[in-house]
Amino acid sequence: MAPRIKIPATKYPVERFTLGNGLRVVLSPDRSAPVVGVAVVYDVGIRSEPEGRTGFAHLFEHLMFQGSENLEKLAHFRHVQGAGGSFNGSTHLDYTDYFEVLPSGGLERALFLEADRMRGPRLTEENLRNQVDVVKEEIRVNVLNRPYGGFPWLKLPPVMFETFPNAHDGYGSFEDLESATVEDAQGFFDRYYACGNAVLSVAGDFDVAEATAMIERHFGDVPARPAPRLPDFFEPDLTAERRESYVDRIAPLPAVAGGWRVPDPIATFDDYLPFVVLAEVLTDGDASRLVERLVQRDRTATTLGGYIGFMGDEYQVRNPTALLLQAHLPPGGDADKVLRTIDEELDRLAADGLKPGELDRTQARMATRLLHGTDDVLGRALPMAVLELQRGRPEMLNDLPKLISEVRAEQIVAAAATLRPERRASVEVIPGASA
Repeated sequence: MAPRIKIPATKYPVERFTLGNGLRVVLSPDRSAPVVGVAVVYDVGIRSEPEGRTGFAHLFEHLMFQGSENLEKLAHFRHVQGAGGSFNGSTHLDYTDYFEVLPSGGLERALFLEADRMRGPRLTEENLRNQVDVVKEEIRVNVLNRPYGGFPWLKLPPVMFETFPNAHDGYGSFEDLESATVEDAQGFFDRYYACGNAVLSVAGDFDVAEATAMIERHFGDVPARPAPRLPDFFEPDLTAERRESYVDRIAPLPAVAGGWRVPDPIATFDDYLPFVVLAEVLTDGDASRLVERLVQRDRTATTLGGYIGFMGDEYQVRNPTALLLQAHLPPGGDADKVLRTIDEELDRLAADGLKPGELDRTQARMATRLLHGTDDVLGRALPMAVLELQRGRPEMLNDLPKLISEVRAEQIVAAAATLRPERRASVEVIPGASA
């Protein structure tokens, strides 16, 4: 047997502490380049928004950029860009993040800005109405007027799930967005944007003692509020196949996506990780099983992808989540045939096992992407913040390449055997542009 590929490990240092108000802090110093990344992650996402307020978590992310306790509207933009930095934020199923990358001399500026809006954003009627319009336009651009908009991350959950947190449209309906009030926004902030419900992470060029003093100076007097109790999003697994289709009026060609529930990413990570690797075995690169069969040999699909999590964040998602496979098809493509072929290939993998070198190649590619992703400071600050938030283990970022390399072939085979048609939810795109 050929020796297994040795995966190198990273050794980014990690220091953790908690302020008196409950804010958790993660520091990862690296003096190799004069740049810092700052991330603040709140333990609230799409799954936490209330019924009747679809899209509210994302809307609130927009509101956090509209001025804060001591800063007028657009001041955050001006102060970061004026220091030569960049910034953004994003809403996920289970968390919302805000971040800056700056020359290292701008660290205290970023900390002040984040602390100021942690005390309170400017929640005014003008800001709310303006940002409702911005989010509605984003929905028009990214979903309503884009071919395959929302496929499959918005279209598959309501087929797979039944409860509101898991099944609803995270972008939101226009009706729900328009009916949102300043009181709703203030209540959302008071409940979820407590410092006890957040993690501050800093990575890059800084002195730990100096950064700690800055953090205590800017965040230490943010009023303490306890973290809300984490909701339970549990749903039982499927016992019969679910299948739906819809017409996309501007899609030129058919497409199909299928999903299967996977083990709990937090509570049973050792059982979950083989499914992460399996998704790559099936779809990563021209030599992968499903790409070789569906795209190159059968030509029943033009593109094919596989990943864990509806937003592709396999190490930063809670239960329930799914392994997803999605394919775009040629003119007149047969979605049923594609799904049947996927079933055949899964059966073959479960029965015959992996080919020589198949797992090593996949693990090496996965580890390479992880190692490349942590090269930049934000590629450390953001995932470390989420790993602290969800697991209390920011140092796990160093361990992931090694953990991937330790997944065994028999675990992949066993995972493939669970992806049965009766556990699958799928959604088909019927093209309307050619009608």
